[in-house]
Amino acid sequence: MSFNNLDQLYRQVIMDHYKNPRNKGSIDDGSVTVDMNNPTCGDRIHLTMKVEDGIVTDAKFDGEGCSISMSSASMMTQAIKGKNIDHAIKLSQIFSEMMLGNDYPDDLDLGDIEALQGVAKFPARIKCATLSWKAMEKGLEGEK
Repeated sequence: MSFNNLDQLYRQVIMDHYKNPRNKGSIDDGSVTVDMNNPTCGDRIHLTMKVEDGIVTDAKFDGEGCSISMSSASMMTQAIKGKNIDHAIKLSQIFSEMMLGNDYPDDLDLGDIEALQGVAKFPARIKCATLSWKAMEKGLEGEK
């Protein structure tokens, strides 16, 4: 697949998560709640996660922001469901490295999250992409 076709596919994946967000809403009995914002561009996220026996059993988000911020939150909530806390935090660290343009393990399938790797070319947008991930890390660090 050519670079242009791959770039177009990634844009489609991002827009699909933006227009049809997965896990949008909140968990009423969520054990972890985190509110964060990016004052630079106005993105804001309200993240709720249910953690049972060290496993993220559910994750939902609400908020406002650009397509990158909201699609990243959608992808992140999908990625961490069913994962133990350490694995979820490790995914966040790998994602942060990807946002800096660094490689991640070849054997790691990030699924739709890979669509966000192009954000690394736009430093001003990195905070948009990482907002929900930082919120997740903050919430789960308190659960360790």
